[in-house]
Amino acid sequence: MHLLLTNDDGIGSPGLAALYEALSAITTVTVVAPAADQSGVGRTRSDLSFELDNRITIDDHEWGYVVDGTPADCVAVGLRHIPEADEIDLVVSGANDGPNVGSYILGHSGTVGAAVEAAFLGTPAVAVSGYDRETYFPEDNDDRSFGPIAAATRELIGLLDGRSLFDGEIDYLNINVPTEPAERVVVTRPLADYDTAVVATDDGEKAFESNYWATHPVDGDGFPIGLERYADDYPAWSDRAAVVDGAISLTPLGTPQSIVDTPPALAELVERYNETGADIEP
Repeated sequence: MHLLLTNDDGIGSPGLAALYEALSAITTVTVVAPAADQSGVGRTRSDLSFELDNRITIDDHEWGYVVDGTPADCVAVGLRHIPEADEIDLVVSGANDGPNVGSYILGHSGTVGAAVEAAFLGTPAVAVSGYDRETYFPEDNDDRSFGPIAAATRELIGLLDGRSLFDGEIDYLNINVPTEPAERVVVTRPLADYDTAVVATDDGEKAFESNYWATHPVDGDGFPIGLERYADDYPAWSDRAAVVDGAISLTPLGTPQSIVDTPPALAELVERYNETGADIEP
Protein backbone atom coordinates (compact mmCIF):
# COMPACT_ATOMS: atom_id res chain seq x y z
CA MET A 1 0.00 0.00 0.00
CA HIS A 2 1.25 3.47 -0.93
CA LEU A 3 -0.13 6.39 1.08
CA LEU A 4 -0.37 10.06 0.17
CA LEU A 5 -0.10 12.04 3.40
CA THR A 6 -1.29 15.64 3.65
CA ASN A 7 -2.81 17.99 6.24
CA ASP A 8 -4.14 21.51 6.78
CA ASP A 9 -1.78 22.63 9.58
CA GLY A 10 1.21 22.82 7.25
CA ILE A 11 4.41 20.93 6.58
CA GLY A 12 5.91 21.89 9.96
CA SER A 13 3.09 20.59 12.16
CA PRO A 14 3.82 17.95 14.81
CA GLY A 15 0.71 16.01 13.82
CA LEU A 16 2.01 15.50 10.28
CA ALA A 17 5.46 14.49 11.53
CA ALA A 18 3.97 11.96 13.95
CA LEU A 19 1.82 10.35 11.26
CA TYR A 20 4.69 10.25 8.79
CA GLU A 21 6.96 8.46 11.27
CA ALA A 22 4.26 6.00 12.36
CA LEU A 23 2.90 5.17 8.92
CA SER A 24 6.32 4.92 7.28
CA ALA A 25 7.01 2.02 9.63
CA ILE A 26 4.31 -0.09 7.93
CA THR A 27 4.10 1.15 4.33
CA THR A 28 5.34 3.62 1.72
CA VAL A 29 4.37 7.23 2.44
CA THR A 30 4.67 10.25 0.15
CA VAL A 31 3.92 13.62 1.73
CA VAL A 32 2.33 16.46 -0.22
CA ALA A 33 1.52 19.13 2.36
CA PRO A 34 0.81 22.88 2.43
CA ALA A 35 3.70 25.25 2.98
CA ALA A 36 1.73 27.16 5.63
CA ASP A 37 -1.23 26.69 7.97
CA GLN A 38 -4.45 26.28 5.95
CA SER A 39 -6.87 25.52 8.79
CA GLY A 40 -10.53 26.16 8.11
CA VAL A 41 -10.33 26.43 4.32
CA GLY A 42 -12.55 23.39 3.71
CA ARG A 43 -12.23 22.05 0.15
CA THR A 44 -11.06 25.36 -1.34
CA ARG A 45 -9.03 24.92 -4.52
CA SER A 46 -6.80 27.65 -5.91
CA ASP A 47 -8.28 27.29 -9.40
CA LEU A 48 -11.86 27.60 -8.11
CA SER A 49 -11.44 30.69 -5.95
CA PHE A 50 -11.63 34.30 -7.11
CA GLU A 51 -9.42 35.31 -4.18
CA LEU A 52 -6.58 32.86 -4.93
CA ASP A 53 -4.25 32.94 -7.87
CA ASN A 54 -4.54 29.84 -10.05
CA ARG A 55 -0.83 29.20 -9.68
CA ILE A 56 1.01 27.14 -7.12
CA THR A 57 4.61 26.31 -6.38
CA ILE A 58 5.75 22.75 -5.70
CA ASP A 59 9.03 22.24 -3.87
CA ASP A 60 10.85 19.04 -3.01
CA HIS A 61 10.95 17.93 0.62
CA GLU A 62 12.73 15.08 2.35
CA TRP A 63 9.34 13.40 2.83
CA GLY A 64 7.96 14.29 -0.59
CA TYR A 65 6.69 17.72 -1.64
CA VAL A 66 5.56 21.09 -0.27
CA VAL A 67 2.82 23.01 -2.07
CA ASP A 68 2.12 26.71 -1.70
CA GLY A 69 -1.62 26.07 -1.70
CA THR A 70 -4.56 24.53 0.11
CA PRO A 71 -5.00 20.95 1.37
CA ALA A 72 -7.26 20.20 -1.62
CA ASP A 73 -4.56 21.62 -3.92
CA CYS A 74 -2.09 19.22 -2.30
CA VAL A 75 -4.35 16.25 -2.95
CA ALA A 76 -4.83 17.25 -6.59
CA VAL A 77 -1.06 17.58 -6.98
CA GLY A 78 -0.47 14.25 -5.27
CA LEU A 79 -3.02 12.33 -7.33
CA ARG A 80 -2.60 14.05 -10.68
CA HIS A 81 0.92 15.47 -10.98
CA ILE A 82 3.78 13.94 -8.99
CA PRO A 83 5.66 10.89 -10.35
CA GLU A 84 4.21 8.73 -7.56
CA ALA A 85 0.60 9.64 -8.43
CA ASP A 86 -0.33 6.37 -10.11
CA GLU A 87 0.95 4.39 -7.13
CA ILE A 88 -1.28 6.02 -4.49
CA ASP A 89 -3.82 3.66 -2.91
CA LEU A 90 -5.08 5.80 -0.04
CA VAL A 91 -4.94 9.45 1.04
CA VAL A 92 -4.43 10.21 4.74
CA SER A 93 -5.03 13.76 5.96
CA GLY A 94 -3.79 14.84 9.38
CA ALA A 95 -3.26 14.54 12.17
CA ASN A 96 -5.17 17.74 12.83
CA ASP A 97 -4.53 19.80 15.95
CA GLY A 98 -7.99 19.48 17.55
CA PRO A 99 -11.07 17.39 16.79
CA ASN A 100 -13.21 17.72 13.68
CA VAL A 101 -16.71 16.69 14.72
CA GLY A 102 -20.21 17.80 13.83
CA SER A 103 -21.70 18.31 10.37
CA TYR A 104 -21.03 22.03 10.31
CA ILE A 105 -17.35 21.75 11.18
CA LEU A 106 -16.74 18.96 8.66
CA GLY A 107 -17.64 21.35 5.87
CA HIS A 108 -15.12 23.94 7.07
CA SER A 109 -12.24 21.64 7.95
CA GLY A 110 -9.26 21.65 5.63
CA THR A 111 -8.31 18.24 7.04
CA VAL A 112 -11.65 16.76 6.01
CA GLY A 113 -11.69 18.86 2.82
CA ALA A 114 -8.54 17.08 1.63
CA ALA A 115 -10.25 13.72 2.13
CA VAL A 116 -13.33 14.86 0.22
CA GLU A 117 -11.15 16.10 -2.65
CA ALA A 118 -9.46 12.71 -2.80
CA ALA A 119 -12.82 10.96 -2.89
CA PHE A 120 -14.00 13.10 -5.80
CA LEU A 121 -10.77 12.23 -7.61
CA GLY A 122 -11.50 8.53 -7.17
CA THR A 123 -9.13 7.66 -4.33
CA PRO A 124 -10.34 6.64 -0.86
CA ALA A 125 -9.20 8.72 2.07
CA VAL A 126 -8.96 8.94 5.84
CA ALA A 127 -9.10 12.24 7.73
CA VAL A 128 -7.43 12.06 11.16
CA SER A 129 -7.85 14.60 13.95
CA GLY A 130 -6.41 14.54 17.46
CA TYR A 131 -7.92 15.79 20.68
CA ASP A 132 -7.13 15.95 24.39
CA ARG A 133 -9.99 15.51 26.86
CA GLU A 134 -8.43 17.97 29.29
CA THR A 135 -6.92 20.64 27.04
CA TYR A 136 -9.03 20.07 23.89
CA PHE A 137 -5.99 20.64 21.64
CA PRO A 138 -3.13 18.13 21.93
CA GLU A 139 -0.03 19.45 23.65
CA ASP A 140 2.86 19.52 21.18
CA ASN A 141 5.82 18.93 23.43
CA ASP A 142 4.94 16.48 26.18
CA ASP A 143 3.71 12.92 26.61
CA ARG A 144 0.12 14.00 26.00
CA SER A 145 0.83 14.66 22.34
CA PHE A 146 0.48 13.14 18.90
CA GLY A 147 2.35 9.91 19.71
CA PRO A 148 -0.73 7.92 20.82
CA ILE A 149 -2.77 9.51 18.02
CA ALA A 150 -0.25 8.36 15.42
CA ALA A 151 0.00 4.88 16.96
CA ALA A 152 -3.77 4.36 16.83
CA THR A 153 -3.89 5.67 13.27
CA ARG A 154 -1.13 3.28 12.24
CA GLU A 155 -3.10 0.36 13.68
CA LEU A 156 -6.31 1.40 11.93
CA ILE A 157 -4.60 2.00 8.57
CA GLY A 158 -2.87 -1.37 8.88
CA LEU A 159 -6.25 -3.04 9.37
CA LEU A 160 -7.55 -1.35 6.20
CA ASP A 161 -4.86 -2.93 4.02
CA GLY A 162 -6.32 -5.65 1.82
CA ARG A 163 -9.91 -4.98 2.85
CA SER A 164 -12.59 -3.83 0.41
CA LEU A 165 -14.01 -1.20 2.76
CA PHE A 166 -14.23 1.45 0.04
CA ASP A 167 -15.83 -0.72 -2.65
CA GLY A 168 -19.36 0.30 -1.65
CA GLU A 169 -20.88 3.61 -0.56
CA ILE A 170 -18.03 4.65 1.75
CA ASP A 171 -15.68 7.15 0.10
CA TYR A 172 -13.75 8.36 3.13
CA LEU A 173 -13.48 8.03 6.90
CA ASN A 174 -13.38 10.83 9.45
CA ILE A 175 -11.48 9.70 12.55
CA ASN A 176 -10.95 11.55 15.83
CA VAL A 177 -8.34 10.06 18.15
CA PRO A 178 -7.56 11.02 21.76
CA THR A 179 -4.07 11.70 23.08
CA GLU A 180 -4.48 8.95 25.67
CA PRO A 181 -4.73 5.36 24.41
CA ALA A 182 -8.40 4.64 23.75
CA GLU A 183 -10.02 1.40 24.85
CA ARG A 184 -12.48 1.30 21.97
CA VAL A 185 -13.41 2.54 18.52
CA VAL A 186 -16.99 3.73 18.01
CA VAL A 187 -18.68 4.00 14.62
CA THR A 188 -20.43 7.37 14.67
CA ARG A 189 -22.40 9.88 12.64
CA PRO A 190 -21.79 13.65 12.61
CA LEU A 191 -24.14 15.67 14.77
CA ALA A 192 -25.83 18.66 13.12
CA ASP A 193 -25.92 21.00 16.13
CA TYR A 194 -24.65 24.50 15.50
CA ASP A 195 -25.64 28.10 16.12
CA THR A 196 -24.17 31.56 15.62
CA ALA A 197 -24.86 35.16 16.57
CA VAL A 198 -23.69 38.56 15.35
CA VAL A 199 -22.60 40.68 18.31
CA ALA A 200 -21.22 44.18 18.88
CA THR A 201 -17.53 44.58 19.68
CA ASP A 202 -15.90 47.19 21.91
CA ASP A 203 -14.89 49.28 18.88
CA GLY A 204 -18.43 49.40 17.51
CA GLU A 205 -17.95 46.80 14.80
CA LYS A 206 -19.67 43.43 14.57
CA ALA A 207 -18.30 39.95 15.09
CA PHE A 208 -19.55 36.40 14.86
CA GLU A 209 -19.97 34.38 18.04
CA SER A 210 -20.33 30.79 16.93
CA ASN A 211 -21.20 27.87 19.17
CA TYR A 212 -19.72 24.73 17.66
CA TRP A 213 -20.91 22.65 20.62
CA ALA A 214 -24.42 24.04 20.46
CA THR A 215 -26.19 21.83 23.00
CA HIS A 216 -23.99 23.12 25.80
CA PRO A 217 -22.47 26.53 26.65
CA VAL A 218 -18.77 26.86 25.91
CA ASP A 219 -15.97 28.51 27.87
CA GLY A 220 -13.01 30.67 26.98
CA ASP A 221 -12.58 31.56 23.32
CA GLY A 222 -15.34 29.34 22.01
CA PHE A 223 -13.84 25.93 22.73
CA PRO A 224 -14.79 23.62 25.60
CA ILE A 225 -12.11 22.96 28.18
CA GLY A 226 -12.45 19.63 29.94
CA LEU A 227 -14.58 17.51 27.61
CA GLU A 228 -15.59 15.17 30.44
CA ARG A 229 -17.95 17.93 31.65
CA TYR A 230 -20.08 17.35 28.56
CA ALA A 231 -21.00 13.77 29.44
CA ASP A 232 -24.53 12.77 28.40
CA ASP A 233 -25.05 16.03 26.46
CA TYR A 234 -25.00 14.34 23.05
CA PRO A 235 -26.74 11.29 21.54
CA ALA A 236 -24.73 8.09 21.87
CA TRP A 237 -24.50 7.62 18.08
CA SER A 238 -22.81 10.99 17.53
CA ASP A 239 -19.17 11.83 16.92
CA ARG A 240 -19.33 14.42 19.70
CA ALA A 241 -20.43 11.82 22.26
CA ALA A 242 -17.54 9.53 21.33
CA VAL A 243 -15.04 12.37 21.74
CA VAL A 244 -16.52 13.38 25.10
CA ASP A 245 -16.19 9.74 26.21
CA GLY A 246 -12.53 9.58 25.16
CA ALA A 247 -13.13 6.98 22.45
CA ILE A 248 -11.89 6.88 18.87
CA SER A 249 -14.72 8.23 16.74
CA LEU A 250 -14.84 6.64 13.28
CA THR A 251 -17.39 8.12 10.87
CA PRO A 252 -17.86 6.54 7.42
CA LEU A 253 -18.91 9.13 4.83
CA GLY A 254 -19.71 9.47 1.14
CA THR A 255 -18.93 12.40 -1.09
CA PRO A 256 -21.43 15.26 -0.90
CA GLN A 257 -23.79 16.50 -1.88
CA SER A 258 -26.45 14.14 -0.56
CA ILE A 259 -29.32 13.56 -2.95
CA VAL A 260 -32.83 13.34 -1.50
CA ASP A 261 -36.01 12.03 -3.09
CA THR A 262 -38.23 14.73 -4.57
CA PRO A 263 -41.01 15.50 -2.08
CA PRO A 264 -44.58 16.06 -3.38
CA ALA A 265 -44.46 19.77 -2.51
CA LEU A 266 -41.42 20.31 -4.74
CA ALA A 267 -42.91 18.29 -7.57
CA GLU A 268 -46.07 20.40 -7.35
CA LEU A 269 -44.02 23.62 -7.41
CA VAL A 270 -42.23 22.51 -10.59
CA GLU A 271 -45.46 21.43 -12.23
CA ARG A 272 -47.20 24.73 -11.46
CA TYR A 273 -44.26 26.77 -12.72
CA ASN A 274 -44.13 24.77 -15.95
CA GLU A 275 -47.84 25.38 -16.44
CA THR A 276 -47.53 29.16 -16.01
CA GLY A 277 -43.91 29.90 -16.85
CA ALA A 278 -44.56 30.85 -20.46
CA ASP A 279 -46.81 33.71 -19.29
CA ILE A 280 -44.24 35.29 -16.93
CA GLU A 281 -43.37 38.83 -17.98
CA PRO A 282 -39.76 40.00 -17.64
